[in-house]
Amino acid sequence: MASLNVGNLGEYLREQRRAAQLSLRQLADAAGVSNPYLSQIERGLRKPSADVLQQVAKALRISAETLYVRAGILDEREREELETRAVILADPSINERQKNVLLQIYDSFRRENGFVPEAEAEADADVGADVGAAADADADMGVDTGADAGADARKDHDPHS
Repeated sequence: MASLNVGNLGEYLREQRRAAQLSLRQLADAAGVSNPYLSQIERGLRKPSADVLQQVAKALRISAETLYVRAGILDEREREELETRAVILADPSINERQKNVLLQIYDSFRRENGFVPEAEAEADADVGADVGAAADADADMGVDTGADAGADARKDHDPHS
């Protein structure tokens, strides 16, 4: 069998398995795949599906996105974006509306820097208006989001106000 072009996925999996001090059989059992199949993945003879990679990542306690990048399923920038979004969504210190506003701001900056496909940028062209409306709503509730901080500072120091 010829080796497939799956980047250095097999080598990386082998390194991660050894670092976790797992045998091939132990990892295969934990991931729910056959021992021979996992061996073929490690040797670069098989290209696993995203589902299999997710099972292996879970068994190794590593990021599935990292394996997707190594397998060529996901590019590095997409992985970083997914991880950033996951961190924001998992943060218990901010509410759902704040998470949505933060993600909209993040998307806006990515578009500004050219990292979002054009179709997506067109679909989200009104993000600025949404963010402004959310900042206004926060101001109405007495929450200083920083959007009006400059105006507040000028008002505090203006002797004519």
